Amino acid sequence: MKSFNIEDYLQKIYNNADVTPKQPIIGVTTNFENGDATLRDRYYKQVENAGGVPVLLPPTDDVSILSNAIDHIDGLLLTGGGDYNPLWTNEQPIPQLHGINAARDAHELMLAKLAFNRQLPILGICRGMQTIAIALGGKVRQDIGTNGLKHSQDAERSEPTHSVTLSDDSLLRRIYGTERIFVNSFHHQAVGETGSHLRIAAVAPDEVIEAVESSEEKPILGIQWHAEWLGDDGLLLFKWLAKEAILFKKAKALHQQIITLDSHCDTPMFFPQGIRFDQRDPRILYDIHKMTEGRIDAVTMAAYLPQPKNGETFASIAPLPAHTPKEYATIIFDKIDEIVKTMPHRVALAASPAEILRNKQDGKKSIVLAIENGLALENDLQNVSLFANRGVTYITLCHNGDNQICDSARGNRTYHGLSDFGHQIVTEMNKHGVMVDLSHASEESFYDALASSQTPIVCSHSSCRTLCDHPRNLTDEQMRKLAQRGGVMQITLYAGFLQKDGNATVLHALEHLKHAIKIMGIEHVGIGTDFDGDGGVSGFADASECVRFTCHLLRRAYNDDDIQRIWGGNWLRLMGEIQDYAKQHA
Repeated sequence: MKSFNIEDYLQKIYNNADVTPKQPIIGVTTNFENGDATLRDRYYKQVENAGGVPVLLPPTDDVSILSNAIDHIDGLLLTGGGDYNPLWTNEQPIPQLHGINAARDAHELMLAKLAFNRQLPILGICRGMQTIAIALGGKVRQDIGTNGLKHSQDAERSEPTHSVTLSDDSLLRRIYGTERIFVNSFHHQAVGETGSHLRIAAVAPDEVIEAVESSEEKPILGIQWHAEWLGDDGLLLFKWLAKEAILFKKAKALHQQIITLDSHCDTPMFFPQGIRFDQRDPRILYDIHKMTEGRIDAVTMAAYLPQPKNGETFASIAPLPAHTPKEYATIIFDKIDEIVKTMPHRVALAASPAEILRNKQDGKKSIVLAIENGLALENDLQNVSLFANRGVTYITLCHNGDNQICDSARGNRTYHGLSDFGHQIVTEMNKHGVMVDLSHASEESFYDALASSQTPIVCSHSSCRTLCDHPRNLTDEQMRKLAQRGGVMQITLYAGFLQKDGNATVLHALEHLKHAIKIMGIEHVGIGTDFDGDGGVSGFADASECVRFTCHLLRRAYNDDDIQRIWGGNWLRLMGEIQDYAKQHA
C-alpha cells in the first residue's frame, strides 16, 4: 500500500480550497429509529450535486437549538420516513393508520414553522410535504386507500411507476417545462387539505395530491415522490432549492450591510389595547420578532388620527379616550416610549439617520416617530416645535378628509389646495427639520406644498395612479415634479392602491415600484408598507417578509446599490438633508 501522509493531504486540500463561503448551506432533517438518527445517502448527495452544502439536523424539541439552526442555514430539506400522529391536526386515528414516528413530529413541525417565518426556501419530500402542510395549517389524509393507484411500489426505488399531472402556472411546471412527469411512489399518507398558505401543484391520475407549493410567491415546495432516487430528473428539484438558497443567502448578507427602513406603519394605534411588541403577536404586523425575521432595521411608526366629519368631535371618534388630537398623539408617543423602555437592549427610538445607524451598530432595531394627519397640530404653529422636539420626523398633512391645513384626496376641495394656515405649517416644518408628507393629500394640495416648501416633500406611503386609478395614488406628472424637486415616493402595500379589485399580491407592488423607478429614477423611491393600517398583500403580508421582498428584487436584477436606495437609502438621505437645512437656517 502506498504511504499516506495526512498532513500533506490536508495541506493540499487547504491550498485548493476557496475559504469564502459561496455555496448555500442546506439543513437536512434525519430519520430517527432505535435510538439512531439516520439518513439515506441519496438525500445529501443530491444536495451536493446541486451545489449545496448539506448539514444534518437530528431531532430535538429544544426551540433555542432549532432557532439557532435556522439562523445558520440558507435552505431547508424536509426528508421522508414515518407517519404523523393525527392528533396534530385534531383528528382521531383511523384503523388504516400505519406506524407514526413521534420522535420527529414536534421537532420537524417547529422547524418548518420557524423556517416559514424566517423566509427560508423549503423543499419537502414525502413525509416532508406533509410536514409543510401540517405546519402551515393544512391536513393530512391518514391513509389514501387502495381504490385508486398503487402508491407503494414494489419496483426499485429509482424506477418511476406512475405519472403525475403538473398544475398550470405552477412552480413545478416551470421547473420541468412539461405537463406530465413520471415518478416513483412509496406512501400511503398524503396531503388532504393545503390550508391558506399552500396550493395544489400536482396530482396523480386518481386525484391524490402529489405536490403542493406556496400560494404566496414564496420558495416552498412539497412533493410526494422521492426525487432523491430519480437521478437527473430528481436533481432538478434540488437545484431549484440550491438556487433559491443562494438568493436568500445574498439577501441576508445584503440586509446585514445596509440600513433597511420602512417609512410608514400604523401599529401604534394597537399599543393601548394590550398588544405585545416584545412577542410574536398575531394581532399586529410589526413586532420585534417579525422585524428580526424580516431583517428590517428601522420602521417609522405613525400616530394616526382619524378625521372627524362635519358635526363630529375628535373625542367621539378617537380610537382611545382622548379629548383632543394633540392629547391623543401624545398618548401614542408615551406608549411607544414605554415599550422601548421595556426592551432597551433590542429596540431604541431614533430621530435622525445617525441615530438609526448607531442603533444598527449596537444591534438594536429603530422606531422612528411620525404623525399621520396634521389635525394633531390643533391649528397652532407652536405644536410643530413641540412634536419636532419629541422626535417626530414627518407629518402627513391630512388624512381622509379636509382639515385646517389642506384638502384631502378624499375631501371636498375646501381650500383648493393648502389653506393659508397650511402654508405657514409647511414653513414651520421646514424650520424644524420635519419632513412634509403629502400622502393622502389632493393633487392641488400636493402642488401647493411642492411650491411652498423650501425643502423637498415626501409621500410616505403612496402608489402609482397609472397602474391603479385611485385618487390616493400619484399621477406620473406628480411623480416627475416630486423627483425634480428632490423628493421621495414610498410604494405602499395597501391592496386597493395596487390593484383596482383589491386582489393584489407582492407582484403588483413590484410593478408599482418598477413604474415609479421608470418615471422618477432609482434615487426617488422606497417602501412604506402601511402595515397595521390595512397595508399588506399576499407575499408581503407583515414585517417578517421584508427580506423576502429583497429576494424578489435580486431575482429581477436590481443590484446592491439599487436595493440599498429602495430599502431606505433615499429616505434617509432626504431626512438628513431636511434636518441639515433646519440647522443651517435656525
